[in-house]
Formats: sequence, structure tokens, C-alpha cells
Amino acid sequence: MLISEFADLVLGHVGSPAGRPSVLAVDGRSASGKTTLAARLADAVPGTTVVHTDDIAWWHSVFDWVDLIVDGVLEPVRRGAAVSYRPPKWDERGRAGAVVVPAGQRLLIVEGVGAGRRELTDHLDGVVWVETPRAARDRRDEARMAAGEVSRETYESWMAEEEPFVAEQRAWERAFAVVDGTSSTTVGLLSEAHVNDT
Repeated sequence: MLISEFADLVLGHVGSPAGRPSVLAVDGRSASGKTTLAARLADAVPGTTVVHTDDIAWWHSVFDWVDLIVDGVLEPVRRGAAVSYRPPKWDERGRAGAVVVPAGQRLLIVEGVGAGRRELTDHLDGVVWVETPRAARDRRDEARMAAGEVSRETYESWMAEEEPFVAEQRAWERAFAVVDGTSSTTVGLLSEAHVNDT
């Protein structure tokens, strides 16, 4: 389906809460295409902001960031407040800027591994899972390592935490849509039967 059609499906599911943006999690394994899908949705839906869990987790913890995103982003957003949040490590390590969600947005997309985790269920209006075969994800990760975006040591350390985390969370079971992450031109919907545990 076209991204515009998928955007309509998303908006139909997450609804239009009074006084605040709808909150959508875009979850999936590393290199599955989450960031790409979130960016395409943001382009298709005016008034959308994307928050990356990697920015919340930066120098903090791979997956122990629930309190940060809830207190710093999700609770204020659900009250209808604008957000300009600097996670503690940003101050400690001198990172410029902030995680910003302007007031009056239509949609907030939280994107990243663990965005649809069960601890965030009460703060989300919907979850999309991006599913991509391991071989394709491995090729993307190898390309990132070859380009120097991430070291092999960092990648292996990340995966040692990601694999059991994803297997335990099974966020696809909470998703209203499972999307094929191999296409960058259309959005392919998959049934849960196509989601594997590898």
C-alpha cells in the first residue's frame, strides 16, 4: 500500500485524543527499517514529531530508559504540554540540543527497539512492528560497521542485550500492524504468522 494509505490506517487506529497528540510506537529489531518508516509517516502526516529511543538511551542504558521517556516525554505530551527534554547524560556529557515535541502536534511517533515494550502500554495509542528477515538486517548492520557508524564490538554488545529483550517482550503481539521492513517505496502489511523469533 502507499504510505498515504498506511498513514490513514494508523490515524484510524490511534484516533484523535482531545488536547494532545496521538502516540504511536514504531518498534522492531535493529536495522529492521523503523527509522525509515517513522520518517515516511512523519512526512505523510502534517504535525508529526518523531522521538528516537536511541536519543533517550544515549550513554544511559541500552534498555533501562522507561522512566526517562515516561517522565521526560510521554507524561507531559499526554497532558498536552510542549516538551523540551534533556536526558541526564546529555548534560553530563555536554550534548547540545534537546528532545523536542512542540505543542499542538497531531501525532507523536516513538521509534526504536523497545518503543512498543509492555511497560509503555498505558502511554501509547498504538504499536506498529517492523519485521525484516535476519539476512537483510545483517546486511544493513554490516554496511553500517563498514562505514564506521558503529564498531563491531559495540554492535555485538548491543545485540547481546537486544536479542533476549526482544524475545521476552514480543512487542509484535501488541501491534495493530506488522510491516515489511524490506520495502522503501510501499508499505507491505504482514500477518503475525510472518513474524519470527530469530
